[in-house]
Amino acid sequence: MSRRTRDLPPLGGLPRVIRDLRYHEASRQGLGLLLMVLYAVLAEPKPAAFVVGAILALIGMAVRLYASGFIIKNKELATHGPYSLVRHPLYTGNLLLLIGFTFANSQLWAVLVSGMFWWFYYPTAIEYEDRKLRRIFGEKWEQWSQAVPAVIPARLLPSGALDWSFGTSLRQNAEPLVAVFILFWLVFIGRQL
Repeated sequence: MSRRTRDLPPLGGLPRVIRDLRYHEASRQGLGLLLMVLYAVLAEPKPAAFVVGAILALIGMAVRLYASGFIIKNKELATHGPYSLVRHPLYTGNLLLLIGFTFANSQLWAVLVSGMFWWFYYPTAIEYEDRKLRRIFGEKWEQWSQAVPAVIPARLLPSGALDWSFGTSLRQNAEPLVAVFILFWLVFIGRQL
């Protein structure tokens, strides 16, 4: 049993294997990075779709960079900056990246793969993160979570202190390295136009 599923009702057999895979963070992250590579290598980009996709992917990358400079995982509850807009801004960035690379790829199969990837991994990732944060931060999390949506913001301007830290983004989350990876594959697709 995964540590992420130990608080859930026990399952056996294939249902347990599927649930454990859905909650497996390294699989989700690794497959997400692999999808960017796959979408880039197999892309048949069309100019308009590529431009829309690149803009969405760059916004997603910026959201991830912005969010990763605020969070010190499991030590303090981030409720300002991007965390005043959504509880999981890194997932918001991932959603924008996924949509962006899907557009840039310009093929129908990528839409289906992206939809299945999001459906398979992200509801459980969000459920686990909310459950974990509730356990760690209790009433403070309860109050914040009732006012802040999970992934899709209700407004666009953040509130609270804007003390973004490049050091936190790099040391805690390695996000600038992920941004370089994203940019490389977007340029790779763009060169196929």
